[in-house]
Amino acid sequence: MIHELARSWGWMALRGVLAILFGVVALASPASAFAAIVLVFGAYCFVDGVFALVALFRGAPKERFWVLVFEAIVGIGIGILTIAQPAATALGLLYYVGIWSILTGILEVVAAIRLRKEITGEFWLGLAGVLSVLFGIVLFAAPGPAALALSIWIGVYAILFGVMLLMLAFRLRRFATSSAPPAARTPATAVR
Repeated sequence: MIHELARSWGWMALRGVLAILFGVVALASPASAFAAIVLVFGAYCFVDGVFALVALFRGAPKERFWVLVFEAIVGIGIGILTIAQPAATALGLLYYVGIWSILTGILEVVAAIRLRKEITGEFWLGLAGVLSVLFGIVLFAAPGPAALALSIWIGVYAILFGVMLLMLAFRLRRFATSSAPPAARTPATAVR
């Protein structure tokens, strides 16, 4: 497997560069980055709905028929709504993330309390739960600034992820040149 990965080190490097570029753009213009994320979400929903329709017409099993009809209607509907009214979808998406964050945080705090007698260090799980709840509350209290903050975090993540991919790509490149059979090496790599 490592040899296949090493042969495609260039694609890995390209992914890293693209992630870094996306991160820089997200940091330079967080509002635009968030708008792009919302539109990508809408496009995904629309395409997913279309694929559900395709599966429906290709002869879906009887028990899956109504599930696929529902998936198609919801996916295509949300996709069209997102493209037609991205601001409403953005707000809805933020509220969805806020609800998820609050519920997840509450469950993490409950789990930390239950784990107190069984493990040490449960404090970190409880703290993560409290932070998650606070993040959800911030999303509800100030959705505009929260959307910008979310875009900034996504930008930072993309840059760090891109750097990690580049580091891996260059390590794979070294592996590919050092482990290639002598006949497969070029004169420039054989000298090293």
